[in-house]
Amino acid sequence: MKFSLVVAIVSETLEDAAVDIAKANGAGGVTIFKGRGMGLDEEKTFFGLTYERSESVLLFILEKRISIKVMKALTQGLDLEAHGNGIVVTLPIEHLAGIPSRQLELFEQHIKKEN
Repeated sequence: MKFSLVVAIVSETLEDAAVDIAKANGAGGVTIFKGRGMGLDEEKTFFGLTYERSESVLLFILEKRISIKVMKALTQGLDLEAHGNGIVVTLPIEHLAGIPSRQLELFEQHIKKEN
C-alpha cells in the first residue's frame, strides 16, 4: 500500500467543512495546525495595518488513491480554485510507521468499495 500526505491550507472558517469533506471521501483522521496567511496583495486596514487572516493547516495521511479523491473533493467542495479560498497539495510518503491496523483495514475497505 502506498501513502500520500494531503496538506490543505484553508481559511479557519472553512476548517470544519474541509474535515467533513475529507472524512466523507475516505480520510480517517487529521492533524490541524493554526497559522496566519498573507496573500500576494496585502490588504490594508485601518491606520495602514496589514490584515493577516487566520488559517488552518490540515494534514491527512492517506492511501494514495484515497488522497487523490480527497484532494479533488476538497478542491470542488471548498471552491479552492477561487481567489483566496485555500490550497491543497499531496506529497508522497516513502516510509511510514504508527498507522493503526484498524485504519489500514478501513483504507482497504474504502478502496474495494470504490472499485
